[in-house]
Amino acid sequence: MKHLLTLACILLLTACAARTPLPATTPQLAQPLPMSLQVSTADGQDWLLVIQAEGAALRWSLFDPLGVPLARQSLADGAWHNDGLLPPNPAARELFAALLFALTPDAQLAGSYADKGWRQGAEGRQLAPDWRIRYGAGQAIELSNATQQYRVSPLETQP
Repeated sequence: MKHLLTLACILLLTACAARTPLPATTPQLAQPLPMSLQVSTADGQDWLLVIQAEGAALRWSLFDPLGVPLARQSLADGAWHNDGLLPPNPAARELFAALLFALTPDAQLAGSYADKGWRQGAEGRQLAPDWRIRYGAGQAIELSNATQQYRVSPLETQP
């Protein structure tokens, strides 16, 4: 019984340690806010993501194609906060954190993500624990880790 409890504690600590890091301060994004993005998953799902400023916080809202909210979080004071009555969505928080890193301008990376385990190269960026970010044509961003793969692009608007 003691060994089982110890193993459970170790697994819990490991899960907590593997979270995507957040910036020390909220970066000033190069794109104007609010920002509407289309998110496509590897299994063919499409979502709408809206990022908007609310004072010093950034509000992230993820919707399915019918407009049903899937996740709504606010990033304030270096932490995620539930926004509304939706239950917490850990996968969405990971996506939001990785995408925030991808959208952070180059000049702000060192200050915002100091000691957060990131690097930038010719192929794109990497962020601990295992996010890989590649920038494609037309402002598309590909984000992937061992279990998730996303393609994010500006929402196409009809005239």
